[in-house]
Amino acid sequence: MTKYIAIISVFFFISCSENNIVFSESRALDGHWNKDETIEFVLPELDSLKQYNLFLNIRNTNDYPYINIFLLVTMNFPHGKTIVDTLEYRMAHPDGSWMGKGIGNVKESKLWYKEKVRFLEEGAYTVELSQAVRNKGEVNGVMKLEGITDVGFTIEEINNQH
Repeated sequence: MTKYIAIISVFFFISCSENNIVFSESRALDGHWNKDETIEFVLPELDSLKQYNLFLNIRNTNDYPYINIFLLVTMNFPHGKTIVDTLEYRMAHPDGSWMGKGIGNVKESKLWYKEKVRFLEEGAYTVELSQAVRNKGEVNGVMKLEGITDVGFTIEEINNQH
């Protein structure tokens, strides 16, 4: 009996976490991310009374040569306001093993971007992502960031019922 309760509890937890995704989109890359390549996501209109958590999704292979990644994230509001964030995320543990989830050569990392966000303005919001990785001691960024296969953006509704 307790085995069934545990299975039902796991199923309930998974279904609750899956049901709160209100937007998830990904763009496939050709195994690398060019420095001048900006990836744009047009967000759906969201309920201004609800709060959301925002995530960046990066899928990489063993060809990715760094332990971290630097990203520029631009959020464009419907009425002209723009917020630009420069973010750094760790991609590998100190022993070199990838932090992302997945089996084999490809790992996916779900990276926190913003939490408890409200979309108060009516109209279309857009999010633009670009990579800003540099080699140590160099001024110019990495022109062709190898090992990045997909870049995505996810919005999850904060649901206080679970």
